[in-house]
Amino acid sequence: MVFENLSTKLQETFKKLKGKGKLTEKDVDVALREVRLALLEADVNFKVVKNFINTVKERCIGQEVFKSLTPGQQVIKIVNEELTTLMGKTQSKIDFNPSGPTIIMLVGLQGSGKTTTAAKLANFLRKENYSPMMVAADVYRPAAIQQLEFLGEQLDIPVFSMGQRDPIEIVENSLEEATKQNCNVLILDTAGRLHINEELMEELQSIKSAARPSEIMLVVDAMTGQDAVTVSESFHQQLGLTGVVLTKLDGDTRGGAALSVKAVTDCPIKFVGLGEKSDALEPFHPERMASRILGMGDVLSLIEKAQTSVDQEKAKDWEEKIKTQQFTFEDFLEQLQQVKNMGPIDQIMEMIPGYGGMNKKLKNMSLDENQLAQVEAIIKSMTKEERTYPEVINSSRRRRIAQGSGTKVQDVNKLLKQFEQMKKMMKQMTKMEKGKKKGKNMFPFMPN
Repeated sequence: MVFENLSTKLQETFKKLKGKGKLTEKDVDVALREVRLALLEADVNFKVVKNFINTVKERCIGQEVFKSLTPGQQVIKIVNEELTTLMGKTQSKIDFNPSGPTIIMLVGLQGSGKTTTAAKLANFLRKENYSPMMVAADVYRPAAIQQLEFLGEQLDIPVFSMGQRDPIEIVENSLEEATKQNCNVLILDTAGRLHINEELMEELQSIKSAARPSEIMLVVDAMTGQDAVTVSESFHQQLGLTGVVLTKLDGDTRGGAALSVKAVTDCPIKFVGLGEKSDALEPFHPERMASRILGMGDVLSLIEKAQTSVDQEKAKDWEEKIKTQQFTFEDFLEQLQQVKNMGPIDQIMEMIPGYGGMNKKLKNMSLDENQLAQVEAIIKSMTKEERTYPEVINSSRRRRIAQGSGTKVQDVNKLLKQFEQMKKMMKQMTKMEKGKKKGKNMFPFMPN
């Protein structure tokens, strides 16, 4: 889960404020002290934290909070707005070249994830109807060229390589090849070093002069915390970065880099890496990330993921079956598979508004990847009749299903019980929403 520790602490702090009818200046001071500690623990830059708290406090002790009917919510609103401003206010998009290919130069230290990011970015741009080509300009790291070629083959995206030749020559020749192959985006995978040094910067400056890129994006590991900010500053001073890609934002990270980079370097975060898969790269939306940190969800990103991952015709069919109480285990299995296509389940769940506060209530629901795999195995071990009419599943059938799925009879019983509870819940939701315009319910196994 992105920023799990920070998110949990901030939500606990604001829960206390929400419970008060009126707020005093002391209440605000206590809350902001907890916010300050949470941000410092998340490895946010000290100066950034200091300025952030001062700005929030200045706004909070003004009329907009104490004269508000819901002062607790007003404080949260201010923190949300200031977090968004801290991370860049609005999304910073790629600056595409109106004539000729757009050249994106990826830079960074060794091990930051440049090569995999090049492939993820190429995959993302192809989905946006661009024709990308990747360029193997890292001629020093062992197997860097082979890794890029392998990723290109996997994704069916062209890779330009000349082996371990001069990187400047490789980049210059790649421009000609891109024109021949009608590729309108060139992604340069450049060399890194274990540490920033003069030799590295000179080479990158030479590549910049030869390629004249539209974008110079620094790929930096979010797990390195404040070091990520220091690296960003150095690269920005030497090369004039146009953006940052934060990798491993889904890892066991305190997340301070995402909250500090823009404030310290004035260089926008353009993308974030949230996993190992080729589609685990997302455009960075400051306002959406702020909402996720504060447990308000990220409905827009959820909808975008659903639109690209969920079969819309099937979604309509499921909605109709929910209304008519004909939803079966067959449909449930299909739905689980569609949701799995959207990415790790914990990332999907944190996009749902209020999930931060209700995840304790959902402990018995099958939400993690292993449990989903177990549910899938149990359903696949049922006959077609059992999936359609689960009421026929008696004790001997339960034993057979458990044996076939490598689970216990208790696991089968638990799933059958959950499925019945889910159907009751959907029935209640359908009654409640009669007379209202109902949106597509692509996640009927999750509470609205």
